[in-house]
Amino acid sequence: MTTAQAGTGRTVTTDIPARLDRLPWSRWHWTIVIGLGTVWILDGLEVTVVGNIASRLSEPGSGLSISSGQVTGIAAALYVAGACVGALFWGRLTDKWGRKKLFMITLAVYLAATALTAVSFDSWWFFLFRFLTGFGIGGEYAAINSAIDELIPAQYRGRVDLMINGSFWLGAVGGSLLSIVALNTDFFAKDVGWRLTFALGAVLAFVILLVRRHVPESPRWLLIHGRDEEAERIVSSIEERVEAERGGEALPRPEGELTIRQRRSVTFVEIARTVFSDYRRRSVLGFSLFIGQAFLYNAITFGFGAILTTFFDVPTGDTGYYFAVIAIGNFCGPLLLGKLFDTVGRRVMISSTYLLSGLLLFGTAWLFDRGSLSAATLTACWCAVLFFASAGASSAYLTVSEVFPMETRAMSIAFFYALGTAAGGISGPLLFADLTSTGKVGDTVLAFQIGAGLMCAAGLVAAFLAVRAEGRSLEDIAKPLTAT
Repeated sequence: MTTAQAGTGRTVTTDIPARLDRLPWSRWHWTIVIGLGTVWILDGLEVTVVGNIASRLSEPGSGLSISSGQVTGIAAALYVAGACVGALFWGRLTDKWGRKKLFMITLAVYLAATALTAVSFDSWWFFLFRFLTGFGIGGEYAAINSAIDELIPAQYRGRVDLMINGSFWLGAVGGSLLSIVALNTDFFAKDVGWRLTFALGAVLAFVILLVRRHVPESPRWLLIHGRDEEAERIVSSIEERVEAERGGEALPRPEGELTIRQRRSVTFVEIARTVFSDYRRRSVLGFSLFIGQAFLYNAITFGFGAILTTFFDVPTGDTGYYFAVIAIGNFCGPLLLGKLFDTVGRRVMISSTYLLSGLLLFGTAWLFDRGSLSAATLTACWCAVLFFASAGASSAYLTVSEVFPMETRAMSIAFFYALGTAAGGISGPLLFADLTSTGKVGDTVLAFQIGAGLMCAAGLVAAFLAVRAEGRSLEDIAKPLTAT
């Protein structure tokens, strides 16, 4: 690495990004996956538990004066609204203060908020801390995806990012099974079981917080912010660990150097110009992907319990079994298809997963309208839809985290997540909760068709605008604003 004085900052020529990208997969990379990726399990646990316990909370003796519609509608919308606000608030600080500091703070916010949800004594308290829980989770999206993409080698970035974002559904499986136990009054009283589910989320967050202390700051972020000596120490330490794991075998020689002029921060004007002018086509892509997946998921997940109980007489306490099956299908999508995003390529895989999931949901709506489905076959249809949709939705986060310059990465993730999710994730629960709770087949069919149509539209956008980012360094995909 060489440096030279340049104005108010230093000009640095470095091979650190190339050194990170040429690393073979190692145990150290698994520590990153575990330390950072496990938070999506908590998010999945949160969302699923609330959906499954909605009917119990509305029953007399639950300890709260609240209706099932308020839980799946207002509380769900507040959770998503909190996530959107949190993404924007923490996203800006992630680019300014660093990845590690923020992914520690946001997890602590989540831990406190979900613990306080467990002691809810009135509906307003429950609503407030659902919002604050989402506020912490929203910050995680920006901080975690930034750190993952900047630490994982280019040839593995797609599959790892998809697998980590897809781990949300492991939490969903756990939430479904946990709700079965929590709703069983043979084990817990009506006003106790649901509280324990939130308390468990807080305990798991504390364990993850301890593991996460060992994840380093992003060397790429350190480079740009004038801390190149610290970046060098971190990368050298990683290389030593990987070489030791390989029995002392020398690592491949890095290819390519980058010259940047270090600076402390990037202004909002520069961020806006980058997103709306320099990378306009990529911005259209990001909005489309987020809006499409948000509406499709809300069309299914926020009303699945009501659909099963209303149209198929599934007992409230048994809906968790059905959702566990759906959640497994969701996790298998990114797990089994993830490698193809690095080999077949982003454009083909993103567009095809969006289009396939949308078309399958149209088919599900048609069968449901004809009365051809049972609770089991409807669940099987949902499972097939979400197998592809989950890989597509995960690729939305991958896309916006790798196609914009590094200085704006966290803010770009936050921006697209917040706007796309606000469109589908706030209006979605309110809209779909009303449609699926009327007891009319036509209303539920319409909910499915809205989600399917927007998912297909996003797939068509991706077919034309998706960036061929597979195997390429982040700096090659989008030149840093500080590069000279």
